Amino acid sequence: MYWNQALAVSRAVRAGIACGALLALGGCSMFHQDEHQTLSAPPVTQDTSTAAATEPQTDTEALADSADQGGTTTVMSDAGAALSPSAPRNYVVKRGDTLWGIANTFLRDPWLWPEIWYINPDIHNPHRIYPGDNVRLALRADGRTALEIVRGGSGSTARLEPMLRSVPLEGPIATIPYSLIAAFLSRPGVLSGDEVKSAPYVMALRDDHQIAGAGHDLYVKKLDGETGARYSVMHVDEPLNDPQSGRKLGYVAIYTGTAQLTRPGEVAKVTLTDSARETLQGDVLIAAEMSPSSDFAPHGPHQAVDGRIIAVVDNVLLAGQYDVVAINRGSQDGVDRGSVLTVDLDGGKVSDHCAYINGDSTCWLPHSERLPAEASGTLLVFKTYERMSYALIFSDTVPINVGDRVRNP
Repeated sequence: MYWNQALAVSRAVRAGIACGALLALGGCSMFHQDEHQTLSAPPVTQDTSTAAATEPQTDTEALADSADQGGTTTVMSDAGAALSPSAPRNYVVKRGDTLWGIANTFLRDPWLWPEIWYINPDIHNPHRIYPGDNVRLALRADGRTALEIVRGGSGSTARLEPMLRSVPLEGPIATIPYSLIAAFLSRPGVLSGDEVKSAPYVMALRDDHQIAGAGHDLYVKKLDGETGARYSVMHVDEPLNDPQSGRKLGYVAIYTGTAQLTRPGEVAKVTLTDSARETLQGDVLIAAEMSPSSDFAPHGPHQAVDGRIIAVVDNVLLAGQYDVVAINRGSQDGVDRGSVLTVDLDGGKVSDHCAYINGDSTCWLPHSERLPAEASGTLLVFKTYERMSYALIFSDTVPINVGDRVRNP
């Protein structure tokens, strides 16, 4: 009897020890059933304590959250000259992203992204990327690392639940922040003297107004159009001169608003339908361009470029990221839409006194010496004319000035 009792106690102790070990490793089966179900659930979940107050995620948001939870890890240090050492292995495209911004995450020089795309057979245009797509590092057949687009996030570790609400298909993301240059793409940024002289112009403002805004009527001369036609009203601003050749390139044209023709005639009447700034007597009207293209393929200039920044839009003295500048190089100089240029800050001149001994210069006479130029930023050209262009500043290490040099990257 005592032997049977001792044997029962011994078995109970052994069972307790075994269960303790199982708990340490993952839990006894009798206590672990619910926990096991939680661990095997999809990675995209909601906290039950706040689920009622939280709006269900979209597919894009769920993919983005999944990437944030562990889909982005640092790549190997020998990623190659083009890739950044801290590039993520993959990135899920979100609303508001731009190709340039994504490329800047992966590459040392973001404008080189067209050269290292891996062209998926089912993607006809690698420059058309949509929210929810997965951009990731991949090995090509030749062993080189490239960027691959996985349409709709296929291959992502995220699992989407039926509870997630769907959203309409979105358009492809833009190459660059389109809103910053929209006005320049659809309207002239520079006018020649001959264009100003031949353009319709604001002769007077109705009701003796000195300035006009949205909803105001204008009287215009030399306007030949049909009722309902729309025009961009442009203020002719400062002249643009080439500092290297001394040649006049034209005049800066500043958009003031959009006008709609309400009464044709020798003295036509138009109404301002929207306004960006005040419209004045003497401003000119230019036929509005419809649906300008916002597609850009960044590339180096087609020939050697040595130019200067000749103006900063809005008369800003020092320009920085996402400011627009004018340069004195255009289509005749091998610069076109999408050309990428490097800006060099002029080092200036300093007085060289040579070495000092006991506070005295070792030079008989001090002389001037020019410091080397330093790269200070990157430009992307988005609109060109024959002898000048407009460009968007994408990066800058120091403020960019009128007179700074622009060259091939």
